[in-house]
Amino acid sequence: MKRVMVVDDHDFCREGLLEALAAEPDLQVVGECPDGADAVRLVDEACPDVIVMDLQMPGMNGADATREVLRRRPAARVIIVTGMPDGPLVDQAIAAGAYACLPKTGDCGPLLAAIRA
Repeated sequence: MKRVMVVDDHDFCREGLLEALAAEPDLQVVGECPDGADAVRLVDEACPDVIVMDLQMPGMNGADATREVLRRRPAARVIIVTGMPDGPLVDQAIAAGAYACLPKTGDCGPLLAAIRA
């Protein structure tokens, strides 16, 4: 079973992701938070295998949070989800070690596949 943490500053998106993940019997949500700084604090406690993280968040963005959570948990995989899949923050997140960067769309199929990969 994959242990998943969700990080997104928009309640609507975060709750939608949590609902979609809860419907998958091979995935266990072990944490959720609204920003990158909270993700860095929570990662040691939650011990996720996969972190689904928004890119653009107030305070610590997804690229900076990716760098920090992977420093604490190098075996974890960070999957960035964003409404803006092009741009310098995407490049920074990939350089920081993000496993994948996916657009926020209505279809969870690509995200679920990336989590399981």
